[in-house]
Amino acid sequence: MAQPSVNLDEIDERLLTLLRDDARQTIAQLAKELGISRGAIYSRLARLEEEKVVAGYTVRLGHAFAASRVRAHMMIKTLPRFHREVEQALAALPLVQAIHAISGEYDIIAMLEAEDGVQLNELIDEIGLLDGVERTTTSVILATKVER
Repeated sequence: MAQPSVNLDEIDERLLTLLRDDARQTIAQLAKELGISRGAIYSRLARLEEEKVVAGYTVRLGHAFAASRVRAHMMIKTLPRFHREVEQALAALPLVQAIHAISGEYDIIAMLEAEDGVQLNELIDEIGLLDGVERTTTSVILATKVER
């Protein structure tokens, strides 16, 4: 049975990042860092717990949430002199989680995360059509053995 998707806004994402960095921060510290009230932090944390995004206060993403995502890495070869433009276009795509410049045959590795295979396929097609992209090779991540 498919899990319902969870929509995280920018503040939710920043809150999760702060908690991953130091899950022992106080509510007051988090509120100050994010520029919102302590009450808003409590509400967001309660919602994230209820939706199983936050499964514990070592701040591990809940299995159901993580399992509901499809992750992949895409190696991208750019046309000469288009590297920067491609990086900027990739950075504007919210489903692109990280962009790494690499050496070798390809120029970029982009880490992708989508709600499902259909959304991932659409993202792959969209990236392939960017001006300056010569070719791509994508590998879907089947399982994560270690993540720090």
